Amino acid sequence: MPSFKRLALAFTLAVPLAAWADITVGINLSTTGPAAAIGIQSNNAIRLWPKTLGGQPARYVVLDDGTDVSRAVRNLRKLTSEDKVDVIVGPNTTAAALAGLDVLQETSTPMLALAASAAIVEPQSDPKRHWAFKMPQNDDVMAQVLVEHMQKHGIKTVAFIGFSDSYGDSWWKEFSRVAQGKVTVVGEERFQRTDPSVMGQVLKTMALKPDAVLIAGSGTPAALPQTTLKDRGYTGVIYQTHGIGTLEFLQVGGKGVNGTLFPTGPGVVARQLPDNHPVKKVAVEFADQYEAQYGPNTLTQFAGDAYGAWRVLDAAATRVLATGATPGTEAFRVALRDAMASTKELVVPNGVLNITTDNHQGFDERSRVMGEIRDGKFMYAPQ
Repeated sequence: MPSFKRLALAFTLAVPLAAWADITVGINLSTTGPAAAIGIQSNNAIRLWPKTLGGQPARYVVLDDGTDVSRAVRNLRKLTSEDKVDVIVGPNTTAAALAGLDVLQETSTPMLALAASAAIVEPQSDPKRHWAFKMPQNDDVMAQVLVEHMQKHGIKTVAFIGFSDSYGDSWWKEFSRVAQGKVTVVGEERFQRTDPSVMGQVLKTMALKPDAVLIAGSGTPAALPQTTLKDRGYTGVIYQTHGIGTLEFLQVGGKGVNGTLFPTGPGVVARQLPDNHPVKKVAVEFADQYEAQYGPNTLTQFAGDAYGAWRVLDAAATRVLATGATPGTEAFRVALRDAMASTKELVVPNGVLNITTDNHQGFDERSRVMGEIRDGKFMYAPQ
C-alpha cells in the first residue's frame, strides 16, 4: 500500500477513537447525614440521566459526603486527581460548595453545584468562582417573589427565623434588602440544623406579634420552628424558602405545615402551571418520567435541579465536542467551562437559563412561582 494511503487510513481510524473517549462526571451528594433528604432527591434524578452527553458516552462517578464539609472536599480531590473527571456536579450544601472552590481553581475543573447560596458563584471577579456554577435559584430571585406576595396579601410586618449558617446568612441578607421599604422586618432569630428545640426563638418571635414569619431553613430541620409556632398558638402567615422542597419535610411537619407559603421552581408544581408558562412542557415531561419511576407526588425542587444539570452539561458538551476537544484533558475542561458560561435560553424543569461570564446562575423571573402546602402536598399558589 502506498505510504500516503497508509497515512490516510491511520488518520481516519484515529479520529473516531479520540472522539469516543468517555466524558466523566464526578458527582458529590449528601445522601446521608442532616442534608440526606436533599441529596437523595438529587440522586434519584441523576439515576434518570441519559448515559450520554453531547451524544457521546458518559461515565458518572457518584460519591456521598455524609453532609460533612471536610469529606466533601476529600471527595472533590479524589474525583479530580484519581477519577480525572471533566466536570463536577454538586455538592448539595452551600458550606461544602464553598469549601471546594480551591479544588476547582487548582485543577481547572468546572463545578455545577446543587446548593442555593449566591456566594458560591459571586463575585465572578474571584478566580476560584470562575469555575463555579450552580443550579438552584439565587436567594434574591426567591426573596422578590416572597415580598411581592406579602405586599399583595396585606402583610405589613414579618419576623425572620433562620439557620445559623451560610444558608440563613444569605437569606437574611437578601430578604432584608428586598423587603426594605415594602415590608417591615421586626425581628431576627437563628437556630442550628441539629437543635432539638427552638422554643426560645419562637417565644421571642411571637412576642413581636408579626403578621407573618419567614423561616429560612432547608430540609427537615426547617419544620421545627413552624410546628413549634403552631403548637404555641401562632395564627399568622408562615412562609418558608424553596429549601423545604423535600418529601421528608412534609412527613416530619405533618398537619403542622399545611398552609405554608413558599417560593419554588416551577417544576415542583409542573402540572398546575398555566398552559402559557414557558417551562411547562419540559417540566411536565420530567415530572412524568420521575413519577413513573418513584411514584405520584414525589417530585421536588432538588430533583428538578439535578435533572436540569444534565441538560446544561449536555448542551455544553455538544458545543465543545464539535470543536474536536478530547474528554479527559485540561483543554476539554476549560472549553466545557466556557461553553457552560455561554448557555442561552436553555429550558430546564425549574426555569430558563441564560448563563454568562458575569452570571453563573442564569435564572430570571421565569424560574420561580409561589407554592402552598395543601393536604400534605406541594401545590401551585397563584399570586
